[in-house]
Amino acid sequence: MFSRFKYLFLSLFLLFSACTNRQDDVVVFKPTPYSFNIPFPFPTEMNIPADNPMTVEGVKLGRYLFYDGRLSGRTQPDSMMCCATCHIQSNNFEAGINHPIFHGGFVHGINGQQLDHVVLPLVNLVWNFSGYGWNGFLYQENQDENFRSIEDFVRIAVTAQNELMGDTTNVKTLFQQIDGYPELFKQAFGSEVVTFDHIEKAIAQFVRSLVSTDSRFDKYMRGELQLTPSELNGYVLFTTENGADCFHCHGSSGNPLFTTHKFYNNGKDTVFPAQPDRFSVTGDEMDRGAYKAPTLRNVALSAPYMHDGRFKTIDEVIDFYSNGVQLATLIDPLMHHAIRGGVQLTQSEKSDLKAFIVSLQDDSFLSNPYFSKPSSFPDE
Repeated sequence: MFSRFKYLFLSLFLLFSACTNRQDDVVVFKPTPYSFNIPFPFPTEMNIPADNPMTVEGVKLGRYLFYDGRLSGRTQPDSMMCCATCHIQSNNFEAGINHPIFHGGFVHGINGQQLDHVVLPLVNLVWNFSGYGWNGFLYQENQDENFRSIEDFVRIAVTAQNELMGDTTNVKTLFQQIDGYPELFKQAFGSEVVTFDHIEKAIAQFVRSLVSTDSRFDKYMRGELQLTPSELNGYVLFTTENGADCFHCHGSSGNPLFTTHKFYNNGKDTVFPAQPDRFSVTGDEMDRGAYKAPTLRNVALSAPYMHDGRFKTIDEVIDFYSNGVQLATLIDPLMHHAIRGGVQLTQSEKSDLKAFIVSLQDDSFLSNPYFSKPSSFPDE
């Protein structure tokens, strides 16, 4: 009897030990939370989906994918396009008027078809809650699950005929076969199985990490330097209704994003034929000819300007708002000076306003190595 109990005890002990060892061998998936270094007075609330939290590993993977020319699912040299083809860091993650491939900043996809609008910069989008694109067709509160977020924008860019013209199955299959990528997906999302959902999420994380907070103006606001008299005068003009009157659409002194992320008819035209404007999204007649007010951060490098790229320089834009505004029936009520053609700035005031706008350039953002193309890809 004693021997029987002894063997039973020994068996139970060995079974318990084996279970314990198996539990010890289980690797817990725990990516590293991504930390933003956000100075005052930037907003603390960020538009980060609950199902795609920011992680160091996710941003790292997203950076590789953002710059990898195989994102279309192809490997032929003549079809190697990626996000960075149209969003160049030195041009504020916009195509730029000096793009080596696209003429005058008007981009086209693999099939040669031009996009409806010029490219918007990818900067500080983590604070955008009002929709993406010039007309805001991707909106977080849109009930259509296909059009809501930066993640969805990635899918549209990859599959659209006038962009990468890819197939999600081909894309995920290709990256599954590229050495190094499955391990990066495992580090970011807990599995070596590459899914397009994870491709979307990784690139979206990288895009949300593109934060610009260190321009000359930011340093002035933090007491680190003094602006020039011209820059200061331009700042006063920017923020006063009887000056340049820019702040209604691009944010007052308390809004460091320099955009309200809202949509305005700013008096560029008086006739509004069928076009992909805000009206095409909302169906509201008052939204005809309205487009998003883009951020002015690093705007000196974001030419051409307006949704259709009609202005090539900041000087042309300032001239337009000074004396080229057209009093359209549907012009936004905030365009207070439209009745006299604009704000009527003097040449000296124009120079000061431009000086202030240029002070919003963040050179550290434009050259940040963590946002740049990797020196090599996982399979190299």
